Amino acid sequence: MKIKSMTATFGRLERARLEPGPGLTLIHAPNEGGKSTWAAFWRAMLYGIDTRDRDKKGYLADKNRYQPWSGAPMEGEITLDYEGRDITIRRGPRGNTPFGAFSAVYTGTQEPVPGLTAANCGELLTGVGAEVFTRSAFLGDGNLSLTAAPELERRIAALVTSGEEDVSFSQAMEQLKVWKNRRQVNKSVGDIPKLETRLAQVQENLETLERSAALTARLEGEQAALARTQEGLARQAEIHRLLARRKLSDRYVQAEEACQAARKHLDNLETELAARPIPDREELKRAQGELQYIKALEEELKQGEPALKEAEKAAARAKETAKDEHFPQMSGEETVAKAAEIAAAVQTDREKLAKWTSPKLTVIGLVLAALLGGGGWLVYRDVIAAAALALAVCFSVAVHLLITHISAQKTRKRIAALLAPYGVQTPEELTALAQSYRERCQAADKAAHEVEVIQNAVTERQSKRDSTKAELLDFVHAFAPEVTDLFGCSAALSRALNIDHDLALARERAAAARRRLDDLAAQGAERQDGPIPELPIPDLGPRETDLALAQAAQRLEQVNAQLNQARGTLSAMGDPAVLSAQKEQLEERLARRRLELEAISLAMDALTQANARLQERFSPELNRLTGQYMARLTGDKYPAVSLTRELEGFVREENGVLPRSALYLSRGTADQLYLALRLAVCRLCLPEKPPILLDDALASFDDGRLTHALELLWELSGEQQLLLFTCQKREGEVLGSAPGVTKIAL
Repeated sequence: MKIKSMTATFGRLERARLEPGPGLTLIHAPNEGGKSTWAAFWRAMLYGIDTRDRDKKGYLADKNRYQPWSGAPMEGEITLDYEGRDITIRRGPRGNTPFGAFSAVYTGTQEPVPGLTAANCGELLTGVGAEVFTRSAFLGDGNLSLTAAPELERRIAALVTSGEEDVSFSQAMEQLKVWKNRRQVNKSVGDIPKLETRLAQVQENLETLERSAALTARLEGEQAALARTQEGLARQAEIHRLLARRKLSDRYVQAEEACQAARKHLDNLETELAARPIPDREELKRAQGELQYIKALEEELKQGEPALKEAEKAAARAKETAKDEHFPQMSGEETVAKAAEIAAAVQTDREKLAKWTSPKLTVIGLVLAALLGGGGWLVYRDVIAAAALALAVCFSVAVHLLITHISAQKTRKRIAALLAPYGVQTPEELTALAQSYRERCQAADKAAHEVEVIQNAVTERQSKRDSTKAELLDFVHAFAPEVTDLFGCSAALSRALNIDHDLALARERAAAARRRLDDLAAQGAERQDGPIPELPIPDLGPRETDLALAQAAQRLEQVNAQLNQARGTLSAMGDPAVLSAQKEQLEERLARRRLELEAISLAMDALTQANARLQERFSPELNRLTGQYMARLTGDKYPAVSLTRELEGFVREENGVLPRSALYLSRGTADQLYLALRLAVCRLCLPEKPPILLDDALASFDDGRLTHALELLWELSGEQQLLLFTCQKREGEVLGSAPGVTKIAL
């Protein structure tokens, strides 16, 4: 199969057309020139577009990524040389489904190609499914790495065995895992855990059924016993009600008699009150207050009489104390004035006496005598004259001293005459004596005044007592004429107040007795006539009986609820025989599933061992051809290649001993390894030899290995069409004028 032309309205391509040559076609275009879009268009025309694919973060689904930029419908056409005839394949929109419409006809006619449909188009033309095609002949987006797929694994495994395999190891292992997971993924998921859970539930239901049956029997017995107990307690409660009714009737009779007695007492009081009117209660209270006031006055008079006598005695004592023989018939103030007068006279005489007896005059006379004697000596120069002068002065002083002494004696006698009548020696003593007398006089006056005050108070209270007593007697005589004294007044007032209080109390008692009687009547009490039957006395009291009856009823209600629940559980659980049969069936199914799980586990172990042995000789032909291509691409540096079942590559240098994983290689060398692997897969696993499409697959190659790669691709293009997209000019320069190479610039 070879591509003759492609026409596309796809992504940035708008009715674009590409006509590759039959061998190697070098298609040059700059970045964003449409190379990857043409590659995606080629794959979409073969296998369609997965409309179930959805956009993800950092990823666009093809149905959205390659929507035409112009807004036109996504559509395309490819003309192929297939089995010696040209066919034209067209895809276009069907409603909102991109590439949903498909047609395949022989070119130039409308004759459909038999058996070619939208679903099998790619697999029929290329001989492989989309997974193998993408991992072999489609090197798009510059990604050369290769991962395993079940279909690719089957085709590679066919190189090991003598015939083709319908199922790969991974598919078989996946199917076994699916079967195993259906039976038991872990402890909680799968048929076995479900069966174990259901079996445990059935077993639990059986046990619950047995417990419920036993509980039902026990509760039914307890229910019957409680019913009998409740019946006996109800009879006792009825007896208590009859006894209570009898007591109520007795209380009614007593209340009726009490009501009649209270009514009679009230009538008597009202009759008595009508015969002798009683003043208002406030007036009676006021009269009682007056009585108390009289009693208080009498108490004060009782206390005042001793106080008056005591005050009179104190006044007599003070008067007697105030008497003084030195101050007869004189008041205290007069005494003090007289003492002050005498003290002033004594003071005057003392001052005179002080002047006469002063030594200053004697000193002055002597000094004068000395001066005169000295002066005379100085004047007369005569001792006798000077002495005469001095003696004259001394004589004068002596005379003066004599006169002064006589005057002082008289003054002292006069002072003594002034103080002698009072028996004192000094004016100060006289003053103190006068003040003491005045104080005693004042105390006597005060005591006399207190006697007068107390006497006035006693007289006033006697007057108030007599007037109040007369008014109180007049008031009491209005309803108690027999009263003659205060004691009778008190008794009459108390009796009047008590009559009023007794009347109010009698009315209250009569009303209360009436209400009590009405209350008892409302409770159904009535006087019972005739003989009263004897009733047995219950073992429990009324309150204990009611409490026991309530507890029995409560417990019976609980037992009934539990019994209904147990019966409901029995009813919901169903027939025990059915549950037992279910248990047996579940046990059989569980045993069968466990045997199946054991068999699957054994099969997985056996398959794993077989796969391990198979890996030891995995596809020697693929390893050999990949090694040949790798040697061509690397200039014989890596002539040997080995692959794991997961298509992880290992290379060995020409003289090397140990293989080296592709993970240790440079980016360019790793790309060369996986290019060699893809070319080998295309050679061995794609019998229809579809066109090989490479999109910037050689970008990481250096110039030398790029030349080796282009030489290999040119050789392969003799048997299989190759489309090499590139954005570089190196490929064109290396190919130069190589025959059979078609060059297209987009």
